[in-house]
Amino acid sequence: MSRKQYSIRRTYIGRLPQGADLLESITKICKEENIKIGKITAIGAVKKAVIAFYDQVEKKYHNLEINQEMEIVSCIGNVSVLNGQPFVHCHIALADNQGRCFGGHLMIGTEIFACELIIEEYEGEILERVYDEQSGLSLWHPASILME
Repeated sequence: MSRKQYSIRRTYIGRLPQGADLLESITKICKEENIKIGKITAIGAVKKAVIAFYDQVEKKYHNLEINQEMEIVSCIGNVSVLNGQPFVHCHIALADNQGRCFGGHLMIGTEIFACELIIEEYEGEILERVYDEQSGLSLWHPASILME
């Protein structure tokens, strides 16, 4: 097993438009710029959100719709390749007006109020997602496993 090393190729920093869908906006940038491997970080606020929890027994996502204003406490994710296209995988933590947090897998349907985004694109071997029978998820190719 050999560990792969990566270096930063380009960094994109900017604001996403109010009213846009958070996941769709990030994905659009990655596709337009042909970013195939990278890191996503974002902060800001949303008007409403859709997050998901992956049920490990049923092997499927369950969505939770949050129809209220929330702060983006943290949004972090990665970019890799699925079916030949850039694929964005993000998790998000959101706080309500009482400071209670909700978190999970970022889904389409999360409407931006304000969002500052950083995308770091890396140079190195592309990480491709393939179906993993054991988990039921599309995960990075087994050759990317760091420990055995």
